[in-house]
Amino acid sequence: MNPQKLLALALDPARILEARGLPADAWQRELLLSIDRQILLNCSRQSGKSTVVSALALHTALFASGSLTLLLSPSQRQSMEIFRKVIDAYKALGKPLAARQQTQLRLELANGSRVLCLPGREETIRSFGGVNLLVLDEAARIPDDLYRSVRPMLAVSQGRLIALSTPFGQRGWFWHEWESEGPWRKIRIPWRECPRIEPRFIAEETRAMGLSWVQQEYECLFTALEGLVYPDFELALVENGLDMSGRRVGGIDFGWRNPFAALWGVLDRDDVLWIVGERYLRETPLHEHAAALKKLGDVTWYADPAGRTEIEELRASNLVVRRGDNDIRAGIAAVTARLRTGRLKVSRAACPELLTESRLYRYPSAAERAVCGENPVDDHNHALAALRYLISRLDAHFVARLRKPQPFGAGSVSDGASPVAYASGSDAIDNEHLWTRFF
Repeated sequence: MNPQKLLALALDPARILEARGLPADAWQRELLLSIDRQILLNCSRQSGKSTVVSALALHTALFASGSLTLLLSPSQRQSMEIFRKVIDAYKALGKPLAARQQTQLRLELANGSRVLCLPGREETIRSFGGVNLLVLDEAARIPDDLYRSVRPMLAVSQGRLIALSTPFGQRGWFWHEWESEGPWRKIRIPWRECPRIEPRFIAEETRAMGLSWVQQEYECLFTALEGLVYPDFELALVENGLDMSGRRVGGIDFGWRNPFAALWGVLDRDDVLWIVGERYLRETPLHEHAAALKKLGDVTWYADPAGRTEIEELRASNLVVRRGDNDIRAGIAAVTARLRTGRLKVSRAACPELLTESRLYRYPSAAERAVCGENPVDDHNHALAALRYLISRLDAHFVARLRKPQPFGAGSVSDGASPVAYASGSDAIDNEHLWTRFF
């Protein structure tokens, strides 16, 4: 990189995105040039929020000698995703500054700057101080106590804090800060301001996932859910004409005082799941359940992953049992998608307990949310949990899409609520090592 291009990069961080073949949208350019110390990014899925923040992290490392940037997410895997984008940008620029150390979790440059990705565990991050840039990815899902523990890292350095996320209901520090009068620069980018997200795509998402899901994931609203979790469950009920040809599968939720619930059926060649039977009993030994399930023949079961001992006991009885997925919200989304697309059919006569739970399983009221959060009330969630374990594994690719950090490419212009300040001099351009390398 010649000195002229280096100077242009220092003055215009959006060139980092251009080097990757990703022209910056207006709001992204504004963010990269801003000097705000605290920023909340409340952005639609596929808006390019993690990519633009990764460019900011790399720019900080290149042009602020000895700086420390921390990338923090609820899990190590999520942190590694945004860190990978930092590395991709670094390579796209031709590595303008040599790396002293580069691993899957760490980039240290010749100027002493470091970029580290960390999991969302307090015990692994409390030792860090003097942080110049702290990035909180999937911020709405970062626990309050973890958020409180990382803020002191900026006390001496007066570093920057950028939190990016889609909403996750009316709870947690991200929502409280968004609603507060605190010194935050707040940027909201709903799908309508993303020119590459078409209305017909949102219409299909609304049909498949429901309006509340779209309002949260694409319209950036802190939607408080109330009412039944599966209001369309009755549409899945069938009286006769059950299809019994296909792959035989089932779901299990373990219980003693709470009922043991098992559901079974077939997945046909058209990807329609037919639930044709249930077992729903309290205070019954597991070996009795195992004997009953064995009589059903060759069924692949997906069970509550928390019941490790129970799973091993069923396997010892020669049942094929695999761990289900216990992500409640993603599982609910997967079940809802099948309901709305007609790919779930349930025998009304054979599954009375499942039907009863579907009419009772609900989201909490406003008063209840203040105490227990936004997940559904757990009182009537046994047969439905078994169904969720089953569907979340059958539709693993769908669930993975819900969780996967989205690539750059669907960003948009700012809503214009308040302009982002531009950095004219930029006190970040103080990397003598980088400049002298080219002169």
